[in-house]
Amino acid sequence: MAIRLESRARARALQLLYAWETDGRPTIEELLPGIVRLTNADAALRDRVKELAGGVIAHWEELDRAYAASAEHWRVDRLAVVDRNILRLGVHELMEGAVPPKVVIDQALWLAHRFGGPQSPAFINGVLDAVARSLGRL
Repeated sequence: MAIRLESRARARALQLLYAWETDGRPTIEELLPGIVRLTNADAALRDRVKELAGGVIAHWEELDRAYAASAEHWRVDRLAVVDRNILRLGVHELMEGAVPPKVVIDQALWLAHRFGGPQSPAFINGVLDAVARSLGRL
């Protein structure tokens, strides 16, 4: 079964955000060519990755505050880099409001199963559900 463009874009955006955070926060323009080269991303995928990751990078501090309020007993800096960036992507999409909240959460869970640790899906599900409720989206 082929993975939809939006799902692939989220996965590539997550990879770009991981590199952004672990490499000292370089620009998207510095990171995107490597992601494109490694994943053979076409123009449509590249543009969507740039849009998603760019939105997260532009507002990462606000996004961190939004999910930190819902991540009881967890400090943002103690979260795994992958989990933190899945949450940033999810909160970004919840705040944008263009994608139904259940789809945002489902896609975040797909990323958590694929890239996160064994406890990532349950944690991410709980946090994004709480964020969506606090935003009045659920």
